[in-house]
Amino acid sequence: MILLSRRSLLAIAAVTDIALHARPMPVSAKALAARHNLPPRHMEPILQALVRQGILKGVRGPRGGYELARERRRVTAGEIVRVVMSVTEEDGAPPLPESHLVEAIIMPVVEKGTNVFLAALDEVTVEDLCNRALAEGAVETLAVVDFTI
Repeated sequence: MILLSRRSLLAIAAVTDIALHARPMPVSAKALAARHNLPPRHMEPILQALVRQGILKGVRGPRGGYELARERRRVTAGEIVRVVMSVTEEDGAPPLPESHLVEAIIMPVVEKGTNVFLAALDEVTVEDLCNRALAEGAVETLAVVDFTI
């Protein structure tokens, strides 16, 4: 059973994909979506949230797209998930039940479990994910193109 939302999984995959493919040019949302078999519009809100929080950097222009805003060893999976969780909370989710049982008993237990889960994700950097992807052949490496004439 996976506890992460689909958006959280997508965000971690997107940041890792960008870390792997953003050299020498930024990764377009269209190319990113194509690699993950998703419509580009599905990715934009997540990518924009990651830009606002300083995980990604948006590059404008015809050859624009996204690249990491920091070194990949300084971005954790937990940080990415927290960004997505904050965006999801704003999306009009149904209200939480209001009762003494929920507030005094259930929420503290769930918050403790969430904190332990996020702390484990904080131990995993984008660098770790990239290294594992390359080691297991989970990503197609692009040939370096030399335009020297």
